[in-house]
Amino acid sequence: MIVTMTGVRELRLVVTADDYEEALRFYRDVLGLEQRAAFASEGGRVTILEAGRATLEITDPPHAEFIDSVEVGRRVAGHIRVAFEVTDAEGVTRTLEAAGAEVVAEPTRTPWNSLNARLRAPAGLQLTLFEELGE
Repeated sequence: MIVTMTGVRELRLVVTADDYEEALRFYRDVLGLEQRAAFASEGGRVTILEAGRATLEITDPPHAEFIDSVEVGRRVAGHIRVAFEVTDAEGVTRTLEAAGAEVVAEPTRTPWNSLNARLRAPAGLQLTLFEELGE
């Protein structure tokens, strides 16, 4: 049975970061995600960053292993990986590396004709940067 959901307007990935300031600096100031809002509660803070269009990619373990194999050469991602489409995968990889991300795999041309890099970033996230190469 297929259930049609209506009214979903946004996908929001919520990340709890042990080093909030470092994560905010990295994602907002270095990666360039625009700040939409920020709020504080008693002893806590949250910042909402714009990340362009959002999609939810569901994969099974064999395909996740295939993606890791293509991008990194071995299985490295956990059950959540965040992917950002960028216009210059090589340049953004270098920028994020200089800002403290660990490059797991350099930009690599994939069978689906994109240039993908893999990084370990603040807040414990594994990132794929992908640049669509076109026809």
